[in-house]
Amino acid sequence: QVQLVESGGGLVQAGGSLRLSCAASGRTFGSYYMGWFRQAPGKEREFVASIDRSGGSTTYADSVKGRFTISRDNAKNTVYLQMNSLKPEDTAVYYCAASAAIGVLTTTSRYNYWGQGTQVTVSS
Repeated sequence: QVQLVESGGGLVQAGGSLRLSCAASGRTFGSYYMGWFRQAPGKEREFVASIDRSGGSTTYADSVKGRFTISRDNAKNTVYLQMNSLKPEDTAVYYCAASAAIGVLTTTSRYNYWGQGTQVTVSS
């Protein structure tokens, strides 16, 4: 089992940057495919970015491509989401998730473990 704890959220002006971190418990972090999702008020949780077990392959939602970067440090059991050029529409609770499944995973149903979320608010 994996426990995930996100941090790094906050309030930022449009055009600014934030770096989210997700720390995982356990010794098997490197065996999990990791993803970031977000959920705005009144909306469904949506895919943001994901990264394979080695960190060599990443996938992004079109809405964040070129602005966000996902990375991981398996030695530190941590996955990151660097968010640049933030927009008001990026405002949401951001969740990290871990999956034992194989493939490129962009849907919530494919993930086994979830963090509690961290709020990101972008003011205009």
